[in-house]
Amino acid sequence: MPSQESLLLATATHLVEGLRKLGADHAEATASAGWDLSTRVRLGKVEQVEEAGHHRVAVRVIRDAHVAMTSTSDLSDQGLERCMHDAIELLALSQPDPDAAPARADQLAKGPFDDLEIFDPTLESIDAAAAIEMATLAEQAALALDPRLNNSEGATFGRSVGESAMVLSNGFSGTRRGSSISLVVSPVADDNDGKKRSGHYYSVARYFSDLESPDEIGRQAAERTLAQLGARSVPTCEANVIFSSDAARSIISAFAGCILGGALFRRSSYLVGREGSPVASACVTLIDDPTLTRAFGSRAFDGEGLACQRRVVVARGTYETPLLDCLSARKLNRESTASASRHGASVSASTSNFVMLPGEVTETELIARTTRGLYVTDMMGFGFNATTGDFSRGATGFWIENGKFVHPVSEVTISSNLDTMLKGIDAVAETPRPRSSFIIPAFRVIQMTIAGK
Repeated sequence: MPSQESLLLATATHLVEGLRKLGADHAEATASAGWDLSTRVRLGKVEQVEEAGHHRVAVRVIRDAHVAMTSTSDLSDQGLERCMHDAIELLALSQPDPDAAPARADQLAKGPFDDLEIFDPTLESIDAAAAIEMATLAEQAALALDPRLNNSEGATFGRSVGESAMVLSNGFSGTRRGSSISLVVSPVADDNDGKKRSGHYYSVARYFSDLESPDEIGRQAAERTLAQLGARSVPTCEANVIFSSDAARSIISAFAGCILGGALFRRSSYLVGREGSPVASACVTLIDDPTLTRAFGSRAFDGEGLACQRRVVVARGTYETPLLDCLSARKLNRESTASASRHGASVSASTSNFVMLPGEVTETELIARTTRGLYVTDMMGFGFNATTGDFSRGATGFWIENGKFVHPVSEVTISSNLDTMLKGIDAVAETPRPRSSFIIPAFRVIQMTIAGK
């Protein structure tokens, strides 16, 4: 019996061949299939169990510089035929773009590809009963830590496995398999002012063996929730701000969006024309590395069939290179950096694993070396202007005096300009436990405006 991988590859190949016969100058097809499980437990009772399989094909065609895309989950012969004809008909409705063309044949990756360990076959054996048990254990561990934890927003366990195939008429074909598993718990405590304080902690991994235990996840969630009791605002001031690794990911994610090809050729980034100049302090080196094993952004080839490789984006504060797909590279008179990502049939530049090189101090030592400032654990809102770099977001965390937390903080806003913030980083902590494709340690910004009471 043919494997799932070979069936997906055959389906994508059939679509590309059919689209070429219908008149496409260039055709691309992806076929994907997967299986997801999600369970949610609240106060010991099962609130949700969802398990479903899914399959989909997506096609992209180019003819005379016109581009069209479509997709379907109907994989019957009739469904595939209709998908192909729809794509060809849509070409007449699109505007021509002379830069819309596939990668050159000499740019394409050649297999066999390295095993980046992003698929754990054992996840398929985790059934709903096992998922419910893990979520229940995590919530129990959280609520058992302290009697003040008397409520819960629940605990959720999820796992996902999937495979995909991509075939391009310029000569590329390849397949991928991936998996992920996650567990999150969110206990609630009553504060003295009558407010509810909720916190959470989660673990996520490619492999089940790398997931933190339900007991540890529950304990961490409980401690984070209890630490928020008594939170209050602080007077408006300027001070040091330390971003925890979770909050730091959000900051660097905003920066990463500004070095992608689409933002640059549309001139919707404050980094337009800044290559070769300082964009951060000398403490900051940022690397896009798709070759890391068991990481969430790892890939052997990009969404246009080019071989992926490690690239230094910022070296000791100096902006070295943007991340480009073929379209944005042509718009900017550059070469692609093999950074194309494919979402359905749509292709655009993206990061893979975006990594900030660590410093030599722990996060605890970084706090101990701060005389006065705010340690940010969470941020709210979307106050970032990519064109100007202006930044302003609500924040919660802890106030620091003489290297120690003195009380939790809520209802404050931190503001600056992202360019100023990154140039103001004066210390970076050790590498945190990876929990997304952004692997960013905690760091300290020497001065930001903190707006409070």
